[in-house]
Amino acid sequence: MAYSTKRRFVAGAVCPRCSELDKLVVYSEDGKDYRECIACGFKDEMRFKIKNRELETRVNQTEDDKHVVQVVNILPFSTDKSDK
Repeated sequence: MAYSTKRRFVAGAVCPRCSELDKLVVYSEDGKDYRECIACGFKDEMRFKIKNRELETRVNQTEDDKHVVQVVNILPFSTDKSDK
């Protein structure tokens, strides 16, 4: 995810070791993302799971693929009977 090299607090985050609220900072170092508790010194590397390809469902498909486009020509309308 590549956080900034500047340490930033995460609002509402709870430390997994000491359970302190609002004491976690996140930062990036050498291309790796870390979180660290400033209360107890807990530190670990954050590893994010690789996202799998989203399965095709009727919700994420577009309607444009289902419709066939047809061209319609509109001919001029004439009320004059002598044109026949």
